[in-house]
Amino acid sequence: MELCVRASSLLLGLLLQLLSSVDVVSAAQKFGINYGQIANNLPDPTQVAGLLQSLNVNKVKLYDADPKVLTSFANTGVEFIIAIGNENLQSMAGNPGAARQWVTQHVQPFLPATRITCITVGNEVFSGNDTGMMASLLPAMKAIYAAVGELGLGGQVTVSSAHSVNVLATSFPPSSGAFREDLAQYIQPLLDFHGQTNSPFLINAYPFFAYKASPGSVSLPYVLFEPNPGVRDPNTNLSYDNMLYAQIDAVYAAMKAMGHTDIGVRISETGWPSKGDEDEAGATVENAAAYNGNLMQRIAMNQGTPLKPNVPIDVFVFALFNEDMKPGPTSERNYGLFYPNGSPVYAINTGAGGVSGRTGPFDPYSAQMFSSASRLAMTSGMGVVVLLGALFLRASSARTTQQRKKVPSGFESSFQTNGNQPLSRTIESFPRVTTIAATIQRE
Repeated sequence: MELCVRASSLLLGLLLQLLSSVDVVSAAQKFGINYGQIANNLPDPTQVAGLLQSLNVNKVKLYDADPKVLTSFANTGVEFIIAIGNENLQSMAGNPGAARQWVTQHVQPFLPATRITCITVGNEVFSGNDTGMMASLLPAMKAIYAAVGELGLGGQVTVSSAHSVNVLATSFPPSSGAFREDLAQYIQPLLDFHGQTNSPFLINAYPFFAYKASPGSVSLPYVLFEPNPGVRDPNTNLSYDNMLYAQIDAVYAAMKAMGHTDIGVRISETGWPSKGDEDEAGATVENAAAYNGNLMQRIAMNQGTPLKPNVPIDVFVFALFNEDMKPGPTSERNYGLFYPNGSPVYAINTGAGGVSGRTGPFDPYSAQMFSSASRLAMTSGMGVVVLLGALFLRASSARTTQQRKKVPSGFESSFQTNGNQPLSRTIESFPRVTTIAATIQRE
């Protein structure tokens, strides 16, 4: 009886905290979110708009230019990156009229009500073997950029393209970062375009794949932004306590080697799966919560990388929802922060509430996507989840301490799997490896 009373009191306290937290969020989050839709059970975009508004997430990246989504977010103030698929590159590269028509149809009608701020032309084009598509990327980008200018939207919309980190031939130490020689003929003029148009270089980076490839050699705390000895770059004497920052600075070094110090780097995708197959080491709820929570804390602090400490990292987390129709291993369907029914996959402690009031706490349990009646029906279940989450966080702390690994100082290896899909993710070993790449089929 006494145990039941104590459990009930604890649960009541947690529920009261849950209810009171709804009104705490006030300032916009500083990270963006990838809103993928390869699923058959996702909520209506109008509900998604309410969800993101309740969380004060104001930057969203799409993989298309879905008019229903763009209409649903009208007058919300949310900034959008929209996309042109790889299948359209060659037609746009050879036909400026097609590029203008695309902008007229997919961008112009939604401005200014919906804040479209960037168009990505193609996705990880250099990760495949289609040289025709590679050659078409920059002409297509130029055609879209010209169309945006001709329609008077140049002051509002930038043009870019997202790339996997495997465009790098060398990524460690970060100061030795260099692009692959076979891509130089495409990347050099692409960087020139970014420099001329003041547009960012977008990178998709997933430290998860480093750990998945070599869990016995890659430091888990290093990839999860948790306390660890760090790695020192012998050329710059800069110290890195996490892999993502090392990858970002490797991209900066590679661009500098091609004569550009005038281009910013944005992380267009990064994340960690909450579930995976038996051979996908590290794909757990605990690690996903740690990776995304620790990353969001650093974003809230306006933290920069060791090479550019005064330039806050600019990150889009992957992804908003678990997507049940994505091909590939189980992890591909479990990157979401939320289930399609609007409930959080796990609790995230971003520590954002204590950062001088500059951003609101990211509390997935305060999310408001459904009607009051629908939320009331889920309240008891959410209370149980919160209770279990508290217990899990305590256990997670102990697990983290026990699982920190020492890495052989001479570890060097290379791992690569090729696929036919345009999206790939490159991974980096810890601490001494030139390049490790893993291509994962997605879209």
